[in-house]
Amino acid sequence: MDRSEKQELVSQLNGMLANAGLVVVTRQSGLTVAQVTDLRRKMLDAGASYRVAKNTLVRLALAGTAFENLTPLFKGPTAIAVSKDPVAAAKVIAAFAKTNEELTIVGGALPGHQFDADGVQALATLPSLDELRGKLVGVLQAPAQRVASVLQAPAGQLARVFAAYADKSDQAA
Repeated sequence: MDRSEKQELVSQLNGMLANAGLVVVTRQSGLTVAQVTDLRRKMLDAGASYRVAKNTLVRLALAGTAFENLTPLFKGPTAIAVSKDPVAAAKVIAAFAKTNEELTIVGGALPGHQFDADGVQALATLPSLDELRGKLVGVLQAPAQRVASVLQAPAGQLARVFAAYADKSDQAA
């Protein structure tokens, strides 16, 4: 890889990191190509990405981003998982690390907040952004449904009263 290719890779990594909502640093030693391919597929399905790059290039790419504090974690065979969703990458990496001992979580960060491996595991237990949005919509819709049922109740009661009078007049006739 010549100098221009390295500069291009650093600028790509920097752009990816600048738009990220979460970065997870992993240590991978002994993962097979099939395992890495499986992990990348799972990450893509979750809307995240998984990249292996030289540590020196990643350190250069981290400069000027909100994840610059992760620089000391890049020692040894590392890789990064990146997602815009603040929990997507953490969920996939944590699930994959449970089944593969060759992959360990080193740490991670949200913009401005750094986590250790336990913090990433805790982040993985949180609901995803889409799940939170669904819950919020449910909470917002519940009062509207209650208002509609309260508004319909007097009309229903009035209809039942009229029906009772109609039944009463039919019985009298």
